[in-house]
Amino acid sequence: MEPEYIALYRSGELERRAETLEARLRSCDICPRECGVNRLENELGFCHSAHLPIVAAVCAHHGEEPVISGSKGSGTVFFANCNLRCVYCQNHQISQNFEAQQFNEIDPHTLAERMLYLQDELRCHNINFVSPSHFVPQLVRAVLEAVPMGLRLPLVYNTSSYDSIKSLRELDGIISIYLADLRYADNRWGREFSRVSDYVERARGAIKEMYRQVGDLVMDGKGIAWKGLVVRHLILPNRLAGSRESLAWLVSEVSPTVTVSIMSQYFPAHQTWWIPLLNKKITSAEYSEVIGLLEELGIENGWLQEMDASENYLPDFTRDGHPFDSTVSNLR
Repeated sequence: MEPEYIALYRSGELERRAETLEARLRSCDICPRECGVNRLENELGFCHSAHLPIVAAVCAHHGEEPVISGSKGSGTVFFANCNLRCVYCQNHQISQNFEAQQFNEIDPHTLAERMLYLQDELRCHNINFVSPSHFVPQLVRAVLEAVPMGLRLPLVYNTSSYDSIKSLRELDGIISIYLADLRYADNRWGREFSRVSDYVERARGAIKEMYRQVGDLVMDGKGIAWKGLVVRHLILPNRLAGSRESLAWLVSEVSPTVTVSIMSQYFPAHQTWWIPLLNKKITSAEYSEVIGLLEELGIENGWLQEMDASENYLPDFTRDGHPFDSTVSNLR
């Protein structure tokens, strides 16, 4: 098997999409914020990102879901900056430290070379783009550069789900696996904790588009993800994530066989120590409640982090290597 983007490259469609997306940078509408700045002339909008991609780290990541990390790791490209401002962001060192990250700009050809390093030297199972929503044109251009260099791995789009459907449609056939967050069921909390007024409708629309493109999760003969959608749901304290509403929506509006990843790794990070609703870990009762929802809603496909996952997940981007490692178990 080879990823669909190979055929898109051969037909010239991949190049057409790269050019179409890059033209949109002139009055940027790549993500739902639609800032309208000219990123081709290095004007900066909400994401503080100009024309070149900003890559904070490249590594073999062993802490993703088992079908993503496998035995050799997921070839992860951590894009810097973000189009959200989550006060509890565990990756805030790269997502919100804009002045420091400007020194990590690289050109698409260099990004393509790093993708080949992950494939050929580290032997990773896939290329995993983390926080790519504001860098979709740069991502596609790098893939266009990487295919004639030998890129053949499935591509993972690892996102907050605050994505433009118009941009996602340009990724149809390029992205094999969508790894999508579903963070809130109430826009009140999105406004208060992520500085976004329309997260719920944007994320739900994006997830439906992702599912339309790739469908349910499909694995190869070795149990490694080849294509499909995985929806991550982070349990937040005080039921702020709206787990019942979000999981019920997934079952009724996306698919009763949707693959989910329930994450208990929340810990008070970044700016949360001054926010009473967020300055504590989740309780065992909150954890058990979400487990009960999985059975109640008939959700059988996916993974569940153990209750103590927050003790094992402490990313630090100031160190060499990335100590991501969370304990997960299958739902069934």
